[in-house]
Amino acid sequence: MNNYITGFTIKKLRERQGLTQLQLAEKLCVSDKAVSKWETGKGFPDISLIEPLANVLHVSLPELLSGDVIVNVNRSANLLKSNLYVCPICGNVLHSTGAAMISCCGIILPPLEAEEADEEHQIECEIIEDEHFISVLHPMTKQHYISFVAYCTGERFELVKLYPESSAEAYFFGRGSGILYWYCNRHGLFGRKI
Repeated sequence: MNNYITGFTIKKLRERQGLTQLQLAEKLCVSDKAVSKWETGKGFPDISLIEPLANVLHVSLPELLSGDVIVNVNRSANLLKSNLYVCPICGNVLHSTGAAMISCCGIILPPLEAEEADEEHQIECEIIEDEHFISVLHPMTKQHYISFVAYCTGERFELVKLYPESSAEAYFFGRGSGILYWYCNRHGLFGRKI
């Protein structure tokens, strides 16, 4: 039961909302004795009450289950500290401008770590007028392909989705130096400063 909601967490969140045990119980349609048992560790909320409990306490399910309330004190994000996530089930590409808890298709996704490209995943960057023309020297078959190319500077993050059997090319407006990312569906994320 170490990964289930603790009584301390329920009490702390209840008090933060300014609710009594009776008020929380009424909102969940349970008795105040049930809430008291949860908070003293003599019982646990039924699994069907987890989502309503999170809603009443104004926290996300991961916050409720972990006991860690996330407070957003970030006034401005640094795009150069961007994190990328790719869902292994549906292929959804997600982006955050800092630490985040990202989930897709029911699983929590770890941030991808960009590696230096090996010979098979080399990229060419050519400046044409005021644009960066990016081309990846990589096969684009249905089984093995580059899924996206992204260009990140201090003030912008741009992503171009690529598809199997198409060209592994993209254009980005030149905005000074930044980081170029590209993702191989078999070998992961690669990155390079440009």
